[in-house]
Amino acid sequence: MFDVLIIGAGICGTYIARELSRFKLRVALIDKANDVSNGTTKANSAIIHAGYDPEPGTLMAKLNARGNPMFDPICHDLDVPFQRIGSFVLAFNQDDLKIIRNLYNRGIQNSIRNMDLIDKNQLHYLEPSIHPNAVGALYAKTAGIIGPWELAIALAENAMDNGVKLFLNNTVQAIHKEDSVFTVKTQNSTFHSKIVINCAGVHAARINNLIAPAAFKINQRRGEYYVLDKTASDLIHHVIFQPPGSYGKGVLITPTVHGNVLVGPNSDFVTDDDALQTTDGGLDFVREMSKKSYQNIPFNKTINIFAGLRAEPDTGDFIIGESPDVKGFLNVAGIKSPGLSASPAIAEMVVEIVDRITSGLKPNPAFKATRKKVYHFSEMTDMEKSNLIDRDPRYARIVCRCENITEGEIVDAIHRNAGATTVDGVKRRVRPGTGRCQGGFCMPRVIEILARELKQDMSTILKDGPNSQIITGTTKTVDTIKHEETVVA
Repeated sequence: MFDVLIIGAGICGTYIARELSRFKLRVALIDKANDVSNGTTKANSAIIHAGYDPEPGTLMAKLNARGNPMFDPICHDLDVPFQRIGSFVLAFNQDDLKIIRNLYNRGIQNSIRNMDLIDKNQLHYLEPSIHPNAVGALYAKTAGIIGPWELAIALAENAMDNGVKLFLNNTVQAIHKEDSVFTVKTQNSTFHSKIVINCAGVHAARINNLIAPAAFKINQRRGEYYVLDKTASDLIHHVIFQPPGSYGKGVLITPTVHGNVLVGPNSDFVTDDDALQTTDGGLDFVREMSKKSYQNIPFNKTINIFAGLRAEPDTGDFIIGESPDVKGFLNVAGIKSPGLSASPAIAEMVVEIVDRITSGLKPNPAFKATRKKVYHFSEMTDMEKSNLIDRDPRYARIVCRCENITEGEIVDAIHRNAGATTVDGVKRRVRPGTGRCQGGFCMPRVIEILARELKQDMSTILKDGPNSQIITGTTKTVDTIKHEETVVA
């Protein structure tokens, strides 16, 4: 029996789990995927918005403004990459200047600080490579960039350090309530809990409808992105937005916390909850629209492309609160942009609701706000590296040469709470495979390390989700099978 069961281990689910671990509660965090952060959290723009964009008075406005300044302490405590680099919304004509003036005024209503309307000279001084047609910009200095999946993973780890139980590979199939206890059934397990929190992202409406009357609808928008090599890092120094329109914030260009450049997304409605394929049309749209901000984006330095889904609620705002029809069942749904930026404040709000439902939460005196030290070998001094290698020689073995990631870092990522079990799980935690070769050289070694540390056969190691096997057998065996099939045919 749990006090609280959280469905969905994305940024909201993991943040709520971590904040609830501050209290004397039995908390379970479940997800249908085989890793945390495997939904929208792993495929987005990785931006912490300043908060000028949401409609004043909405939850999006309130929680973005509240959440933005909360990232400095949490990223410090959990050793998560975060940089406040500021953002621009560009203007190219008089109509655009009116748009950014309205955004500025909206930001004032939302209590956003450190904003300026800058002219062409100021803009081109701060971003020399910006398109010469840009005539001004809204400059929001509190905007930042972050590693979103790294934050979710760190939150899950810290939550588990404080007693939260994590259950992956559990797709919710049914929810029932009898008296004051919920029974949540998955394909693998049955859970019992006094409170259930629905953080299922694009699947949130389906989860709600398993226990409560349909109260909202979630549509999926797909966004496609280009990732440019680090050699393009001099292109840009701030987050660059175009004037927003009916399609949303539009195609942006931004540095990443690890030195790459991200370009995208488009915004297309899709009917499939798992429509994560990239498309020629979508990527062409991103390329053409991005040229409005920069004339000479070096797309020849593209090292990866990807797509992500975001939950578009029919309510037009975040859906956060206890169901009016089922007491003890909470929805945290429709968390589209600026959901990542609002996530600390969303967790804070949910804790307040749980506190009210339980008639008062009791502090956990053993709560630990930080997690075990993470060693980033490439960022250490020579003396620090030498001392670390003396303690653990595995840190002397470079596995990923593009990113200078060591065997010691990979092993550590596997054995932490909420540790990696797949190649992409290792990639999200310590970055082998994110460089120019995209795992072309280091992937076999990562597979070998995973198999050894998890005591599994190499053929069972997955790239990411279910049925993503990389190795099917030895070359000789496979060739023999093919030959026998040919002879039979």
